[in-house]
Amino acid sequence: MMMHAAIDDGLQGVTLWRRIADEIEQAIVAGTYATGDRLPGELEIAGRFHVNRHTVRRALADLAQRGLVRAERGSGTFVAPGRLTYPVGLRTRFSEIVGTAGREVGGRLVEDAVEPASRIVAEQLGLALGEPVVRLEILRSADHVPICLSTTWLVAHNMADAARVFRAKRGLTATFAHYGISDYRRASTHISAAMADAVDAQRLRIAPGRPLLVIESTDVTPSGEPLSAKRSRFVADRVELVVEN
Repeated sequence: MMMHAAIDDGLQGVTLWRRIADEIEQAIVAGTYATGDRLPGELEIAGRFHVNRHTVRRALADLAQRGLVRAERGSGTFVAPGRLTYPVGLRTRFSEIVGTAGREVGGRLVEDAVEPASRIVAEQLGLALGEPVVRLEILRSADHVPICLSTTWLVAHNMADAARVFRAKRGLTATFAHYGISDYRRASTHISAAMADAVDAQRLRIAPGRPLLVIESTDVTPSGEPLSAKRSRFVADRVELVVEN
């Protein structure tokens, strides 16, 4: 079992938290802890090293910043998988990307509503301001780890019961197929950054204020008819976006 020795406060002048982080990293590399394993709690680590919890938190924060572990509010700290390589191109399908990476795909509808189209959504979907749209809040995961939260708007008069269909089909591509749309492509993509608000943080199991990568996009049918408008927020340290030509 790793982390068994106490650390001398002044040992070679090396910062305590750094030595703790290094030993945890070595244990992960050696396979003592595998991807998805939960690390011991802060109190247990502090007891093993004879340090305070603040020092342990600093070590864990360093490991998280380097993408080696991930903290889930109320659950603990877990060994993180490598970042998911996420290609962004004309055909971007979350399930295909995650499946190709050898990870288990997850998609869950966490909220839905029919609402008036905002100016931006109306422009993306070719609607008049205020026309009804279906809004779907979809939480997507890989190996049960939340990767992104996607807000998707659809034209209501074409897909009024899209929320019901999504819950049954468990995927957006399958939902489109239900309405006879066998293929679609990305018409526009804008990438930016933001900080997680309280709602997104809770759903993505991260702390508020954590950095997010934001992709705002419009999908169209093969003939160019607007199909959906999306705003997807990715946990920045869980993905690597690759823009395809």
